[in-house]
Amino acid sequence: MINLREKSANHERIICAGISILVFLCLWQIVAIYTKASLFLPDPITVLRDFFISFVRPIGENRILGHILWSMSRVLTGFMIGSSLGITAGILMGLYRPIDSFIRPLFELIRPIPPIAWIPLSIVWFGLGEPAKHFLIALSSFCTVTINAYTGTSTVDNELIGAAKMLGASERQVFARVILPAAVPAIFAGLQIAIGAAWMTVVAAEMVRSSEGLGWIVIKGQEVNSMVQILVGILCIGIVGFILATVMRAVETKLFVWNERGK
Repeated sequence: MINLREKSANHERIICAGISILVFLCLWQIVAIYTKASLFLPDPITVLRDFFISFVRPIGENRILGHILWSMSRVLTGFMIGSSLGITAGILMGLYRPIDSFIRPLFELIRPIPPIAWIPLSIVWFGLGEPAKHFLIALSSFCTVTINAYTGTSTVDNELIGAAKMLGASERQVFARVILPAAVPAIFAGLQIAIGAAWMTVVAAEMVRSSEGLGWIVIKGQEVNSMVQILVGILCIGIVGFILATVMRAVETKLFVWNERGK
């Protein structure tokens, strides 16, 4: 019965999502045709047509799929670096008070600074190539994952830890079998937020200096005064971002079926 209810709820969400997108496209079409907004807002049919054409006709040196792959490679590289460092730092801060006292002031100083603000320094430090983009993406991922890993580790029930030690568990066993499993939901929540932040950051980084990627498509469209190209890039950014979030959620559901967040 529960599975049937879940499937029915999923079908309802899909139908509602489809209807909302259709209504949005219809309103967009009406506005583009019957108002002066058509001077700067192409109709959705034109945008969707060019979106599908871009899979066979290059924009710059690459087709749209090539630009997606460029952006994805940058995101995954920076995301893996930033997330690995963030998980390590967060766990160490949650487990050891001296490390927390040492790192937290610096972390709290860096955390409110948006990654885009680091663009000038990243160019000075790493130049205009790929390392600068990887640095910005890693930084955007690091802060979110760190705070979630810290929260998940530091809020583990002390009674569980005490019970494990009373049963003869070593420090390593307590960490591997009690602390880490309890912290995983919070860490994975941080990873889901971080992948979205990384995706937004790579788009901004590609707008500054790049010859490929979805951010480049948008900024190049601005340079040649092509609203259609700009909207094609924006549409693709939104679709890929949605897919990334959906994949992360599906991975969590499959790997951590015991986690209530995955239900």
